[in-house]
Amino acid sequence: MRRLIIPIVLMLVLAQSLDAQNAMTGWEKWQYMMGAWNGEGSGQPGSGSGSYTLKPKLGACILERKGVTDIPAMNGRPAVHHEDVMIIYKNKDGNPVKALYFDNENHVIPYDITYSDNRIILVSEVNQGAPRFRLTYEKMEDKLMNIKFEMAMPGAPDDFKMYLEGKNRKTKELSEMTP
Repeated sequence: MRRLIIPIVLMLVLAQSLDAQNAMTGWEKWQYMMGAWNGEGSGQPGSGSGSYTLKPKLGACILERKGVTDIPAMNGRPAVHHEDVMIIYKNKDGNPVKALYFDNENHVIPYDITYSDNRIILVSEVNQGAPRFRLTYEKMEDKLMNIKFEMAMPGAPDDFKMYLEGKNRKTKELSEMTP
């Protein structure tokens, strides 16, 4: 009986390790973004600073991005405090090609995701009478990233114009963060 216990325990440990590795399958292009980031940027609402985290959740079935941005009052415009959450999820084939964004301004934006060598590009659907959005994460040198948020006005859904842009620096790796 004792001879069976050790191999069974070893098989269980190995199976758990393989499950953890398999759970992260599909997230390879997001790996460099996982962790905590701080950044500064500017755009139409003004210049400000912010931070966000990107972590796997629900056994790595989804990624959760949580962000906060603060833009100080300027030229008679009040200060802005912006919070958002985005859930990135996989399709039935296990590919992360969709995201759903929510913020404290009551925006809900469904995105389709595409990839290039150093970019992850999220583009919203065309909705009659509503703006269209494009969010681009561009990997720069180690631990640096550029983020662009662009808008296209109704009637010109492919004519994206810069709304916000900022440089971000990774402050913590995913392994350094508390769950």
